[in-house]
Parts: sequence; C-alpha cells; structure tokens
Amino acid sequence: MTYSLPLDQMSTAEKLRVIEEVWDDLCRSPGAVPSPAWHEETLRQREARIESGKAEFVDWAQAKKDIRDATG
Repeated sequence: MTYSLPLDQMSTAEKLRVIEEVWDDLCRSPGAVPSPAWHEETLRQREARIESGKAEFVDWAQAKKDIRDATG
C-alpha cells in the first residue's frame, strides 16, 4: 500500500500534525513496532555506566534549556 501526501504544499505545522498522528497510532500497539538491535546494545552500555558510577544525569528542564541554547 502506497500513500502520497502533498508535502510540498503542506506547512511545517501540518507536517508535524501528520507525524504526531502517525506516532500516536504506532504507540497504541507498541508490540507491533520492533526495536532495532542497536537499542539493546545502547541500553546495556548505559546500564553499565550507571552501575560503574560513570553516568551523569541532568534535570529534564535543564536538558531542554541546554538543547535550546545550543540550537539558537
């Protein structure tokens, strides 16, 4: 099944709404969306950093501010 959207005619806001609708739909059946193999390895690495005490945590509000500051 192929779908075609008039992307060149859609505003950024409209495109984002479509993405949000698709994401919301996918979230309703999380088991149907396979996790890539590299996710497991990344999670293992992060768990190892936490266990070794090398992980650094940042407050979510601060992380968002840092991202906004870095992207201008």
